[in-house]
Amino acid sequence: MRHGKKVNHLGRTASHRKALMANMASSLIKSKRITTTVAKAKALRTYVEPLLTRSKDASTHNYRTVFSYLKDKEAVKELFTVIGEKISNRPGGYTRILKIGNRMGDNADMAFIELVDFNEYFEGFGKDRKAASKKTRRGKTAKGTASAVVEKNQTQKSESKIEESVAEATPVIEEVSIAEDIPAVEEPTTDVSDVAETASETPNTEAVEESPADNTPEEGDAQDDKENKA
Repeated sequence: MRHGKKVNHLGRTASHRKALMANMASSLIKSKRITTTVAKAKALRTYVEPLLTRSKDASTHNYRTVFSYLKDKEAVKELFTVIGEKISNRPGGYTRILKIGNRMGDNADMAFIELVDFNEYFEGFGKDRKAASKKTRRGKTAKGTASAVVEKNQTQKSESKIEESVAEATPVIEEVSIAEDIPAVEEPTTDVSDVAETASETPNTEAVEESPADNTPEEGDAQDDKENKA
């Protein structure tokens, strides 16, 4: 008879039960989520959560203590390098048990057991735990204020998402200036008066050549004098 003892023997001897818990704890640390019966999940939670608490302080003593329970080097390394940093700000409650119904063969109650900080699809994933655990003067947790802050943040995120979707859906019309598209016409650099002056200065090549008589007036005068003397 149990006589009110808290330990669930799970129908196994002490050595078999320790090996079972070490194997399930290593699987939970590596996979972050396993499926088992509700009785084993509850026994595993009391077994693995003290080990998760020790992972916050990566000292040699804690390494050796955890290894004496798990007997798995890979699980110990994963626990102190990845999980210990993730749960450093959580003051307990590292695991979650979710019932999924009964098993087909023996109708046993089945459940998921998972690490809380590694479930990205849960509603409270990634939120600050200090705001929710803030206490008032009377020593009670200010749940109303924390829930109001969470709702306000959710509404702000939803509004920002709606604005981004509307901005992406509306087409952007670019202003096109006509002056930029049409190339500018270059003005003539020469003036009309300059053209006229240059035309007057250039000689006419088509002019009639001068006769040789016009070029030699002295010879014509000499012939007239000879005729008069005769």
